[in-house]
Amino acid sequence: MENPTSKYQLSVLALRWTARIWSVVTIALVLAFIVGERSLPSLPKEWLGFLFFPFGICVGMIVAWKKESLGGSITVGSLLAAYVVHFAAAGALLKGWAWLAFAAPGFLFLVSSHLSETHVAPTSRRTAS
Repeated sequence: MENPTSKYQLSVLALRWTARIWSVVTIALVLAFIVGERSLPSLPKEWLGFLFFPFGICVGMIVAWKKESLGGSITVGSLLAAYVVHFAAAGALLKGWAWLAFAAPGFLFLVSSHLSETHVAPTSRRTAS
């Protein structure tokens, strides 16, 4: 019979590594876009948007390798901020699913962190004799 705790931990580990691998792919694609385009934002509102997407999202994913909850929050927060900045500047939300796909590792890091924190093995207590 298989230990349910180890099966659970294996699932969380698989989720964590899915988020990590996806984050590496996302950061590589973002860098490829930036290097390939060879153009940076010129207006202040464009720089503000650039600060959140892609910079904030990538920073969040890097932080998440050590601190999943913090990094996932930075990634998801940067995505939401990018939506707000774009809406304020253009009067419309960002279109397409790619924005969410690029930020998806942040959501996975948050789920992994939550599952890791809620299913902590009980510590054994020593009794004094």
